[in-house]
Amino acid sequence: MLATVLPIAAAEESSNFLVSPNTGVMLWTLLAFLVTLWVLNKFAFPAIRDALDRRARLIEDSIASAEKMKAESQGLLDEYRERLREARGQADEIVLRARKNAEAYERDSQGEARRKREELLEQTRRDIGAETRRAIEEIRGEVADLTIKATEKVTGRVLTGDDQQRLVEEALGELDFSALSGERRRN
Repeated sequence: MLATVLPIAAAEESSNFLVSPNTGVMLWTLLAFLVTLWVLNKFAFPAIRDALDRRARLIEDSIASAEKMKAESQGLLDEYRERLREARGQADEIVLRARKNAEAYERDSQGEARRKREELLEQTRRDIGAETRRAIEEIRGEVADLTIKATEKVTGRVLTGDDQQRLVEEALGELDFSALSGERRRN
């Protein structure tokens, strides 16, 4: 029986070792934990803290730099938009002035062309009137000469200056020269 009891007792003791607290092991474990904690606090945690602080400062600096750049680019964008608005306003003003100038030039050109046309028409009328008067005078002279020659041939005698004058005036009075000159004959 003892042989059967010993393995059971040994099994109880070995399982009891894991469950039952052993003060010595606990103290050594606590001491090893505290030494490890002290070494980590002395050497590892400050380096980790410094690296984390540097990283946090770098991130903060990057955020501040990004915000600064964002503010600057927003300012530049606003300035660009304002300049673009001014440029569009100036372009609209230039187009408006160009249109006004073109319209004024067109009016002036039309007025000048109308004036020149009127001058040319008036000059042409004067030239036509002068040519008509000259032609009528030539015709009168021809009619007077023909009348005198015809009268001399019909009568067989040479007419005196007064007779010629009276005969020419009668012949010219009977002819309607106003149709040639464009004037109406007045009685």
